[in-house]
Parts: sequence; structure tokens; C-alpha cells
Amino acid sequence: MTTATASKTRFVVARTDEVKPGQRKLVDVGGRPVALFNLNGDYFAIGDKCPHEAGSLCAGKLVGLAESDEPGHYRLSRPGEVIKCPWHGWEFDIRTGQSYCEPSAVRVRAYEASVEHGGELVKGPFRAETFQVAVEDDYVVITL
Repeated sequence: MTTATASKTRFVVARTDEVKPGQRKLVDVGGRPVALFNLNGDYFAIGDKCPHEAGSLCAGKLVGLAESDEPGHYRLSRPGEVIKCPWHGWEFDIRTGQSYCEPSAVRVRAYEASVEHGGELVKGPFRAETFQVAVEDDYVVITL
């Protein structure tokens, strides 16, 4: 299902129960491959193609962020929030698309992802014959 607002187009891409916490799903958003991630109930979406050589980020490994204040001392933070390209290991923040290989020059596009109740998706100034219905699931919506 697709809906348009003032200048943005929204695409219903999945039910929330299709992408459980810690999981991901490759979705089609207007002909674009997009990697959708569920991080503890929050949904994030980034372009699926690594800018290096177009490896599928959705097929990559989720890792944490290795940080260091001095040589020989490091800590792992943000577990499961960084996706590693399966081809050459380039790393990207699934929340923002920021690259950790070359942050000032490389990134993948991040898309707005939200969860909306099914009943909210059908509102509009439409006039049609209506029938009694029940909405039972929530859906993930990506906005371009």
C-alpha cells in the first residue's frame, strides 16, 4: 500500500510481527531495495546497497561499535546497531547510515521508518461504501 502526503510518499512494507527485535528484512520501497531493521522495537531503514561495491547490507552481520580512548584499551558499545557489509566489511550505523570506514565522505541513505496502526493508514477524504472491519496488526511504514 502506498500513500502520498504533501511532498512525501509513504510505503507500507511489513507487519510488525514480520520483523521481530534483532531481525531485519529486505523490502522494496518504490523500486529501491531497503534494509529494514528492528532494534528493540524501534524500526530503522537504510539503503540496502553498500556504496563501496553494492554488497547487500541486509545480508551483512550486525555488530557493535568498537571504541577506544587510548591504544590497547577498547570497549564495545551499541551492540547490534552497526551493520557490516558481507563483501568487504564496511560498517554503517543502522540508525543514521553513517559510515565508520570513512565517516566524512561515505554513508548510505537512511529512511524514516514508523509504526502505524492499520486503522490509521486508511484515513482520508474518501467517500465509498463502507463495511464493518477490525484492524488486528500494526505495520511498518517507510517515508521517502
